[in-house]
Amino acid sequence: MDENNKLTLADEVLTPDSSRYWSLANWQAGQAQNSFDKQFVRDWLTSQASGWDRNSNQPPPELPEEIIEKTKEKYEEIFKIITGKNYVQ
Repeated sequence: MDENNKLTLADEVLTPDSSRYWSLANWQAGQAQNSFDKQFVRDWLTSQASGWDRNSNQPPPELPEEIIEKTKEKYEEIFKIITGKNYVQ
């Protein structure tokens, strides 16, 4: 949303696994952005913490509960930002 409260939508905006959401308050041009999407999972999978080599032809490891919970929190946070409501299952 810009300074005039105009929201710009882009390709695949409503596709949960393709959408990218960033906080305007924290966004910096040319920098990696802290996002509200599955990039968090990708970052963990490709980090040394996962122990997985994506070029090994081995399946990725199961996600630790901590990564699952943090991912869930990110999606719930963006849901609240967009809708103004808490996500309730």
